[in-house]
Amino acid sequence: MTRVSEIIEFWYTPPMSEHWFSSTPEIDGLIRNRFERLWKQASQGELDAWQRTAEGCLALCIVLDQFPLNMFRGEAKSFATEQKALAVSRYAVSNGLDEQLPAERRVFLYMPLMHSEKLADQDESVRLFEASGLEGNARFARHHREIIRRFGRFPHRNALLGRTSRAEEKAYLTSKEAFTG
Repeated sequence: MTRVSEIIEFWYTPPMSEHWFSSTPEIDGLIRNRFERLWKQASQGELDAWQRTAEGCLALCIVLDQFPLNMFRGEAKSFATEQKALAVSRYAVSNGLDEQLPAERRVFLYMPLMHSEKLADQDESVRLFEASGLEGNARFARHHREIIRRFGRFPHRNALLGRTSRAEEKAYLTSKEAFTG
């Protein structure tokens, strides 16, 4: 059985920590081969007990929010556990577990809020990143919030999720300012 510490060590150690926002097909395959079964367990609530600790909440957010983006890149399934990750993030924050983690570790605990298509979650994401002094992440959080404020969703997800893009979203996606995930 994979332990919380194994997830955190894997995620925060090179080469993974060097590829958080610039993955490769090899890294995506590595994560899928090593953790898809664990992701399925987490998605079915079998790892909910991990929420008893700050590190467990962080590991769950990595498994439920980050791993599927790698494992299922380019598929709707990459967002399948986003809501569960969001619930873990909210739980950790509401119970002060985030404050038990060093600021740099909070990034991936707060990331599900940044990935949410709800403006209230986006506002909370910005607040938490700013309050933790994570200005680089706060800048990205503000950018994500502006996309949600403008469109009510992330236009770059439309094709994957079978949503019809509105004219203003199409124009945005073909512009220089487009965020494509």
